[in-house]
Amino acid sequence: MRDLQAGKAQDLTAALQAIQEADPDVLLLTRVDYDAGLATLQALNADLGFPHLFALKPNTGLPTGRDIDGNGKLGEARDAQGYGWFAGQGGMALLSKLPIDDAGARNLSDLLWHELPDTLIAAEDPGFDVQRLSSSGHWVVPLRKGGQRITLLAFAATPPVFDGPEDRNGRRNHDEILLWRHLLDGKLAAPAPEGAFVILGNANLDPNGGEGLHDAIRDLLQDPRLQDPVGHRNQPTAHWRASGPGPLRVSYSLPSEALTVQDAGLAGTPSPHQPHLLVWVDVTLGP
Repeated sequence: MRDLQAGKAQDLTAALQAIQEADPDVLLLTRVDYDAGLATLQALNADLGFPHLFALKPNTGLPTGRDIDGNGKLGEARDAQGYGWFAGQGGMALLSKLPIDDAGARNLSDLLWHELPDTLIAAEDPGFDVQRLSSSGHWVVPLRKGGQRITLLAFAATPPVFDGPEDRNGRRNHDEILLWRHLLDGKLAAPAPEGAFVILGNANLDPNGGEGLHDAIRDLLQDPRLQDPVGHRNQPTAHWRASGPGPLRVSYSLPSEALTVQDAGLAGTPSPHQPHLLVWVDVTLGP
């Protein structure tokens, strides 16, 4: 917010340009700081002009009251429900030209990790009885276009790295992705979405390369209820420096089979400040 107001957010220039060129009707952003009045999002939207904005308080920075990382200190970023030094750091935001059904939106982000069916959380996990599954959030957000409706299933999962041999982040990443299949299967208390929907966000997991339990994203991509419009191209959606994991496919936009895909692709140019590309899918509602 400070950098936006002062005109010093140079690292956003390429990302904003890619968004403006792609001109999406609906956009999910991740790693956007949350505030109750959405002032930061409104400042970011000043150059984009979306009429409808939506954001919920993320799990990032929310205190657990536990020493999750086991270093003998409390209240640090890795002790929070999701990595963050303050509540709301690096959350998610939806920007839309289509009306957002705020009243019909559902937030699944308070689901405790150990309550997920088939969870991989360790019984001895230091946050077993308090740790939420969502590192940032899992949202179910309906949009409307005339009499038609499309539901967005939005999320941003923890990267499956920055831990030790216990692979806590790897197992949590796996379960954050698994949540969507459980929702569609009716295994959660929350009802499955009705009609057309799109799963979109940063899964932080490549089907083949890099760290992580790859079966989680493979199983999602192979789900017959979903379409993977760019999967056959096997293109990376993020390019990290040579010292990092390199090029990986980590972000996804997966329309349900009820939608007709017209086209899909990637946009933008990765940089050290912004390694991620914009993933876009053009779909048609109805027959």
